[in-house]
Amino acid sequence: MAKHTFYLTGEFIELNNLLKILAIAPSGGAAKLMVAEGLVKVNGQTELRKTCKIRAGQVVSVHDEEIQVLEPAAE
Repeated sequence: MAKHTFYLTGEFIELNNLLKILAIAPSGGAAKLMVAEGLVKVNGQTELRKTCKIRAGQVVSVHDEEIQVLEPAAE
């Protein structure tokens, strides 16, 4: 399983944008389709809301990819 770490730049990121930014989905439309098809899990639960707010401490998984979402990096 490929593991990714994503540092937030604000309070949250929308699920479809996270998948697009990390190139897990080739486009925003593809990311939305992956979520709608039930392929994405947040903290082990299938997530069907395309714009679900992902916050620090959550883990997103899709296919063989796992994303740990963390607080913004300290400056």
